[in-house]
Amino acid sequence: MTNSIAELEETDCIMVIGSNPTEAHPIIGGRMMRAKQQGAKLIVIDPRATHIAQRADIHLRPNLGSDIALINGMMRVILEEGWHNEAFIRERTEGFEALKEKVMEYPLDRVKELTGIAHDQVRAAAELYARQDRSTICYTLGITEHICGTHNVLSLANLAMLTGHIGRRGTGVNPLRGQNNVQGACDMGALPNVLSGYQVVTSQEVREKFGRVWKADLPGEPGITEIEMFDAAYEGRVKGMYIFGENPLLGDPNVNHVKKALKALDFLVVQDIFMTEVAEVADVVLPGASFAEIHGTFTNSERRVQRVRKAIEPVGQARPNWQIIASVARAMGSQVFEYGSAEEIFQEISALTPSYGGMSYQRLESASSLQWPCPTEDHPGTVFLHQDRFAKGTGTMTPIDYEPPAELPDEEYPLQLITGRDIFHYNTGSMTRRCSKLMMELSENYVEVNPLDAEKLGILGQDQVRVSSRRGCLQVRTVVSERVRPGHVFMSFHFSDSVTNVLTNDALDPITKTPEYDVCSVRLDPVEAGAEVGNQSAKQAAAMS
Repeated sequence: MTNSIAELEETDCIMVIGSNPTEAHPIIGGRMMRAKQQGAKLIVIDPRATHIAQRADIHLRPNLGSDIALINGMMRVILEEGWHNEAFIRERTEGFEALKEKVMEYPLDRVKELTGIAHDQVRAAAELYARQDRSTICYTLGITEHICGTHNVLSLANLAMLTGHIGRRGTGVNPLRGQNNVQGACDMGALPNVLSGYQVVTSQEVREKFGRVWKADLPGEPGITEIEMFDAAYEGRVKGMYIFGENPLLGDPNVNHVKKALKALDFLVVQDIFMTEVAEVADVVLPGASFAEIHGTFTNSERRVQRVRKAIEPVGQARPNWQIIASVARAMGSQVFEYGSAEEIFQEISALTPSYGGMSYQRLESASSLQWPCPTEDHPGTVFLHQDRFAKGTGTMTPIDYEPPAELPDEEYPLQLITGRDIFHYNTGSMTRRCSKLMMELSENYVEVNPLDAEKLGILGQDQVRVSSRRGCLQVRTVVSERVRPGHVFMSFHFSDSVTNVLTNDALDPITKTPEYDVCSVRLDPVEAGAEVGNQSAKQAAAMS
């Protein structure tokens, strides 16, 4: 996040796009609701009529994958009406003329054709966002999980820079992270092209700095992403895999392909706190420790680094994850994994990572938390980014064109599937499906269908249907609801007995290699009582011969 969570209650306008925060990020969603009660305006851009969308001042329901066209249309209106921030553009940005030329290719007639949004709605959203003193944008996977996900984010950055809604309190472009420490994992270099602090592996200076500490010559070529790893395993280019805290047999797109890739491996290690579906097919399972059994730090969505303190000893044979990884590394011949504590590892992080350079356990204890960048020991941490300048000096405005989804509906697969979370469960359900009270609230998967589509198909609420895509099929019950538009259906991805991701498309964003989870083409067929359906569950997908 460029800004901080508390600032949501200091802004004049919140634009939520591709996100369902009251269910997927309920703490942040609560802040948004309080902000609205205190007078902030709320724009929600989401094809579904979610809880937060129903409370918005403006709710836009665009066609799936049309966000770039919509944002370009809003920017054209802003330019035509003179609502852009000329001083900010002149002093803080570059590329304005090229952006202006591009958005002029998106008159509202074209925007309506691509997005399905009426002229007056686009204009109203543009005015509400642009004309407030402080407006902020919040987005999640509904923006990034597309083949044009990177360009979606760049479009939002264009909008923020065009209006000057960045670099001040209560403004910014804010991705809401999906797990408690996913920001920390990225910060530590859990990406194929960077080391900690987003220091690129292609830099010889960076490699030499880390190499001196790690006593190794580091490769200068970026690695491959998770989805590419499964492709490589399927093709025989990757022979072994070490999966830590992931459950790709539920969480990855095109699960049947993942199953085949895992089957092709010579050796699979899984390190986790539960015996997940992928752990069940591993050659070796290493029992890690939970958050309550370790010392360490988490870094949350707003770049806030906080201490984690051990409340109980690891249960059974579990060990802290860093100890397991260090033991494996030493067994493989490493001479540098001789850490004595989590604090010692954090000291190394601070020494090698400029944005964490001023942090220590002592400072985190006394300050309770710090937000990066925090480069020196006397630096207070950074509440919001880009106050006086962008990281490279000026912010670059990037002309972006609309690109349709990789898979569009047709006669065979006439509906478009949206995937997302339900408030009672979390990700692949490895933890929440073990909680009886949460399972009492929601114990099985479902498909949300618009009443008009249900009538055409001859189905009612609670009917069993077969949902099919070009990649697989499964059987679930229906929920008939106007929360989804005609032509759209929605499913969560939490359940192992009806794995939604057997349906989803593994087409990738060419830049980040993020899969297009958030739109694929499907069909629904009624299931007669007692009929057998080829339900490709996680347990079936995990059955290795």
